[in-house]
Amino acid sequence: MLGILNDLLWGKVLLVLLIAVGIGFTVASRFVQFRYFGRMFRILGAGEAFKRDAHGHLSSFQALVLSVAGRVGGGNIAGVAVAITLGGPGAVFWMWVVGLMGMATSFLECTLAQTYKEAEGDGTYRGGPAYYIVKGLGQGWMWLAGLYSVLLLVTFGFGFTALQSYAVATSFGDAFGVPVYYSGIGLAMLVGLIIFGGIKRIARISEYLVPLMAGGYILTALVVLGLNVDRIPEVVIMIVQGAFGLDPAIGGGIGAAIMMGVKRGLFSNEAGLGSAPNVAAVAYVPHPANQGIVQAFSVFVDTVIICSVTAFVILLSGIYTPGTGAEVEGVALTQAALADHVGEWGRDFVSVALLLFAFSTILYNYYLGENSLNFFSRHNQNLFNVFRVAIIGLVCWGATTDLGTVFGFADVTMGLLAVVNLIGLIMLFRPGLRILHDFDAQIRDGAEQPVFDASNFPDMNIDPRSWELEPEDLVRTNTAAGAEAAHASE
Repeated sequence: MLGILNDLLWGKVLLVLLIAVGIGFTVASRFVQFRYFGRMFRILGAGEAFKRDAHGHLSSFQALVLSVAGRVGGGNIAGVAVAITLGGPGAVFWMWVVGLMGMATSFLECTLAQTYKEAEGDGTYRGGPAYYIVKGLGQGWMWLAGLYSVLLLVTFGFGFTALQSYAVATSFGDAFGVPVYYSGIGLAMLVGLIIFGGIKRIARISEYLVPLMAGGYILTALVVLGLNVDRIPEVVIMIVQGAFGLDPAIGGGIGAAIMMGVKRGLFSNEAGLGSAPNVAAVAYVPHPANQGIVQAFSVFVDTVIICSVTAFVILLSGIYTPGTGAEVEGVALTQAALADHVGEWGRDFVSVALLLFAFSTILYNYYLGENSLNFFSRHNQNLFNVFRVAIIGLVCWGATTDLGTVFGFADVTMGLLAVVNLIGLIMLFRPGLRILHDFDAQIRDGAEQPVFDASNFPDMNIDPRSWELEPEDLVRTNTAAGAEAAHASE
């Protein structure tokens, strides 16, 4: 039964909805992910400038690494290998397409999350799909927001937390022979120390862990590409030919390439699932579109960069031969491919990378669960503490249990989660465009850093406390605006 539901959701319903929203918003926004691609890097700098530890705020960069912690995981290592094994090299091309379109979807959902966020009173904010559904569509849609929160808690808070613990423990056991029981206890203790510190401690840990793990993995893969630089054009041609069924040696043809590329790309970058907006909402930024642009960049990092380097490591190796199938698949294929390039230490390196990716994802999953609970019971620290204890127990249990059924169940609930979020995005398409047009207009008028004025949108049920600039930022913004006005009058 779970298999039938999973095939229906991921094989038909979600493929249509996700691609429709991605392409639809790309066109309606005039290709926002490409227009503001260079600005993604400048906004990160602006986000740090707007970071005020004295006021307890989190920056755009911290929210970015939190979302990357969730997006970057097993899908970037094992998922890419599965896509190539079942769909051929051409699947990589369609992963790129999905990633580029997913950048627009992520922009929309994360911009909405920022727009409708709520101030917590301690310098932090709460937000996400449940918040923008009920605030953007009205109280009559509380049932849909509640359904989303329940699905988010079950899928990420519980299901995927156990699955990531299992991945960490088994990978560590395979690489270093540590019994899963000890790995589970050690991981649970480490997770407990972090999550009891709340979102600020999770953000601080992620701020250092995520660049280290992603940067180390990318650097190692780039070394492999450098050693095989003369063969890169050959691999690119192989990918393009496979994408359009031009290589008769590839089994499955264009259909398999598209299906696997789209499915694995969507599964990896999470654009449209509504998970990333929960952490995108925590940042203190001058305009909602800032965080939308930054989060679009996180999809680019996940799919176009990290998934791509994994694919090239595999395709440049002698382990996988197109058209003949592979004797190994999943993470084992990635491990074998890297070992083929750099020696046996490559297997251990992939295991450690997977461990770090999975660990950061557990922290991300915890926060998604906490945010779900907060939607039903605001600021209930006792409830949060019970949930934290449950997560610690779940990490221990997940490390030592066969989770095949749990994975199948979580896959279905994640599909339902995406359907609910995409329905909300489609209905909030117009408000998302209004926020983008406000940002565009200020850019056209010469503003270096557009600033959001909630009073200009009285019909959108926006929390005005969430858009109060700190005094020093207000002074700087007004000074810059005055200078621009004086310059224009000359």
